[in-house]
Amino acid sequence: MTDSTRIAVVTGAYRGLGLETCRQLAGNGIRVILTARAADKAEASARTLQAQGLDVEPHVLDVTDAVSVNALAHYLEGKYGRLDILVNNAGIFVDNYPPAEGSSVFDADFQKIRKSMETNAYGALRVACALIPLMKGRGAVVNVSSGMGQLSDMNGCCPGYRLSKTALNAVTCILADELKHTAVKVNSVCPGWVRTHMGGENAERSVEEGAAGIVWAACLSDDGPSGGFFRDGKAIPW
Repeated sequence: MTDSTRIAVVTGAYRGLGLETCRQLAGNGIRVILTARAADKAEASARTLQAQGLDVEPHVLDVTDAVSVNALAHYLEGKYGRLDILVNNAGIFVDNYPPAEGSSVFDADFQKIRKSMETNAYGALRVACALIPLMKGRGAVVNVSSGMGQLSDMNGCCPGYRLSKTALNAVTCILADELKHTAVKVNSVCPGWVRTHMGGENAERSVEEGAAGIVWAACLSDDGPSGGFFRDGKAIPW
């Protein structure tokens, strides 16, 4: 690693989209901090990528725990003194999906909604607030969102996931506005319906396809867009 090597953090990265995002970022010559709640999972996934010659380092991170988030911030500041890319990928889907009983908003389990918000929205905001100062006015933040959070195409069911992803999009807009006088780019990205543990084997897109749009937003130039919602590098409605 050289002094000019970019440093990236990817949350929730031990499998699926997060892991593939780490792979693609590291393939672009970026040093990647691969994070997961469990140390053994982060370490095992990092070893897999390291065996491919990629510059990946594991680190424990629970986005719902302020102590864990602050510990990562202190570690990055002490070891690297900066951060260039943050990918808020950590997310959960705990709703019942139709036609399963309890999928309707009228049967909402408010504990599941709170849990979804804590990880998918508040967690991303917590991490952003702790790590963006390390960007020192230049970098990229990617909030991995979903079409299920689009107000322009909102449907029923799955209230925890939908509400949390809509809130995450609001986080994107708020951060982008407050950082508009800097070169920090903040965007939401919908990777599409991807064949992951969350998306299932019937999903229409590969993890490679889904991660490509995330990596595009993570590697924007200084004149790139900020405060937008994108899929495959193209703007989509909120």
